[in-house]
This record gives sequence, C-alpha cells and structure tokens, in this order.
Amino acid sequence: MRSGGLDPRRTSFDEIPIIDLEPMFSGDAEAKADLAAKLRKACAEVGFLYVRNHHVPQAVIDSTFAAAHTYFAQDDAAKMRNHVSLSRNNRGYAALLEENTDPTARGDLHESYDIALEVPADDPDVLAGKVLYGPNQWPEGQAAFRAALEAYHAEMLKLSGHLLHAFALALELDETYFDSMVSKPLATLRVLHYPPQFGEIDDRQIGIGAHSDYECFTILAQDAIPALQVLNTAGEWIAADPIPGCFVVNIGDQMARWTNDLFASTVHRAINRSGRERYSIPFFFGPNYDTVVEALPSCIDADHPAKYPPIAAGDYINGRFAATFAHYGAAQEKAAAGDAA
Repeated sequence: MRSGGLDPRRTSFDEIPIIDLEPMFSGDAEAKADLAAKLRKACAEVGFLYVRNHHVPQAVIDSTFAAAHTYFAQDDAAKMRNHVSLSRNNRGYAALLEENTDPTARGDLHESYDIALEVPADDPDVLAGKVLYGPNQWPEGQAAFRAALEAYHAEMLKLSGHLLHAFALALELDETYFDSMVSKPLATLRVLHYPPQFGEIDDRQIGIGAHSDYECFTILAQDAIPALQVLNTAGEWIAADPIPGCFVVNIGDQMARWTNDLFASTVHRAINRSGRERYSIPFFFGPNYDTVVEALPSCIDADHPAKYPPIAAGDYINGRFAATFAHYGAAQEKAAAGDAA
C-alpha cells in the first residue's frame, strides 16, 4: 500500500491542508491520482481539510446564508412552530441548549434548522419504520427559505458524489465503488446560528462542544466569523478559520469505521468570541440507511484486522442521535406508541 500503508500517521498539525478538487471535474487521470494521494495524507494525518474549486455556485451559498439570517431573526414563538419534536425524523428547528454534543458539557449555545433528503410519508422505507427517512418540515409562508435550502441541499449532493469518488481513489478502490451505497443517502443539511459569548467562558457551555461527527464526512460553509477549532494529537486546539472560496471538509465516524481508523474522525468544537452573530452551514453525508458499514477491503490485511463489527448506517446514526438530542428518543417512543395503537 502507498502513503504509509494501513498504519496511519497522526500529526500534531498546526494548520489545515487545502485540497484542490478541480481534477474530479476535469477527468484527467494523472491529476486525479495526485489529488487522491494528497487527500489520503490529509485524511490519515489530520482528518480535516479545506476544498477549493468545488463548483458550488457562490450565489447558492449566499442565498442560504441570507435565508438563515432571516429565519433566525424571527421571535421564538414563530420558530417553535416547526420544532424538531414535531418531526419523527429530526427535521426542523432546535433552540439554544437543546443539543449537547459533548456529554460532559451543559448544552450547546446555538440554534439550528435541519432538513434532509425529502422522502414522502408513503415511501416504503418510511412505512417500514426507517425513521431517518421522511418529509421535511417547512415554515409556513417562507417560500424563499425553503427554496434556498433545497437548492443548497441539491448542490451538496452533487459535491458529495465528487468527494466520494475522490475518497474511493484515495483508498485504492474503483472510483465508483461507493455509488450503489448512496442512492438514497442519509444527507442532512443544517443551518446554524451562534450568538456571541462575552467575558469568561465556561468550556462546558460553548457554541458547540467538543465532538466528532457521525456520518461519512461533513461539508461546512462558514461566514466570515472565526469560531471552529480542531484538536491535534498534542492536545492543542487549531483554528480552522474561514477561507474565501473554500469549504471545510472533515471525516466522520462512519468513514473512520469504513477505513478501519486509517482516516481520522477528528474532534472539533466552535466558540464564538467575536462579539457578533455567527452563522454556518454544515452538510452531513452518509450512505443509505441499510448500507452496512464495515472495514473496506483495502483497509484490512493479516496485520490489520477489522476493529469494528459491521453495522447498518441507519442504526448507527439512530444511536448517536438518541445520545445527543434530548427530543429525539422521545419522538421515537411517541411514534412507536402510535404505531402500536
């Protein structure tokens, strides 16, 4: 195996690498191979990277940030009309402190609105109880908000396909290796609003507590306000400040499991000390609900047996959501009781 084989080298990095994605759009095989080697190194050593030349129109990004500003400026009563507790599948609004990504902390200082793949209520997977599939909640009378988020979600699906092809090459697999596993992905778009924190800050209550992401990877758009920090192997928090024209991409826990920990799902957090409101747009991409996540053939050998038992992607995410979102387990219990009645 190239690039250090299956023994990953974790570094006490002091900056986040930048990867140019243009080869995944140009089709040049030699340029793709060079990109794949750089991507493998970034994912094995850091687990975070910036991507440029991603081909997502800036107008789509700007519209979604504008929609987030307008939405979160509403009063609490208006936002609570689409609270996530009204959704069986974790879609809608969540208020300050309702999420707790770090179980040792006291809640995250952000509010959010989540959508995912739009799946009709009468879809066979929804009727079969695969609760991460289903329809989105949408605020009444806010067509511009819905249009902006749906356009952004569609662009993220396209970009995720290109990224998956790059990951496959980086893992010495056929470029289309993952395609059949993401025909109906668990792909969540979230818009986030972080109020500023002033004075002495309790590290148990920050914008978002220290955590790793659950899915295969996350694509993050940031506004101009710095807040994101990434933990290196020396225990230092490294800034992942916004770079114009770039998304931040980080490896999630499912990809770490898929790669038998060759790729790092790196702990990160956000603290908004800017004195201004901060907005960000993460997109969490994972495979189909029933896709079994188990060590990839290129990530195991006699000296590197599989570390994790196989698990369906949906079952894995369900378990993580239940541990993170106070409303999620209650919504599932309520739905189950209704189904049994």
